[in-house]
Amino acid sequence: MAEAERIIGTPDSAGADESAASDDGTAAPEERPKGRRRIVALLVVAVLAYLLDLGSKMLVVAKLEGREAIPLIGDLLRLDAIRNPGAAFGMGEAFTIVFTCIAAVVIIVIIRLARKLYSLPWAIALGLLLGGALGNLTDRIFRSPGVFEGAVVDFIAPAHFAVFNLADSAIVCGGILIVFLSFRGVDPDGTVHKD
Repeated sequence: MAEAERIIGTPDSAGADESAASDDGTAAPEERPKGRRRIVALLVVAVLAYLLDLGSKMLVVAKLEGREAIPLIGDLLRLDAIRNPGAAFGMGEAFTIVFTCIAAVVIIVIIRLARKLYSLPWAIALGLLLGGALGNLTDRIFRSPGVFEGAVVDFIAPAHFAVFNLADSAIVCGGILIVFLSFRGVDPDGTVHKD
């Protein structure tokens, strides 16, 4: 996990010590609340993404599973409930427990990074990743065929593309935002590098 923190570029407390203390040795009042607001933003985004995913899957299982696909935009977009034991695009069906462990590690890394978070865009990106990972991890833990081997409920079916769910969408959007922020030189601690 320390390696992930190093790659993402979050500094340890070395740089924070200089900015967090004033001349008389007391903590600067603006530093901590700003960071707390970013953590709250991360948590709000994660909870919203998780609840939207969980609610949509419950609705799909109750109303759509075992029925014909529902066309939304002709043949371009349908709602079609499937159970996916593998990763994205249905690959790796034999490695369900591996994907469960990867999701758990991602969640732990995001929680560890949150304490060093001072960038709102990074908070949103990590919140999307966290909410999406929690959504799919919930399926893998609680859905059949068993604990840590459950199949994820997918239902958004674009033409000529894999079927996915809202958790997958949150993960992809969070990942795209992280790539964009990295190209812009924005670090999770709010610093900007102009290389």
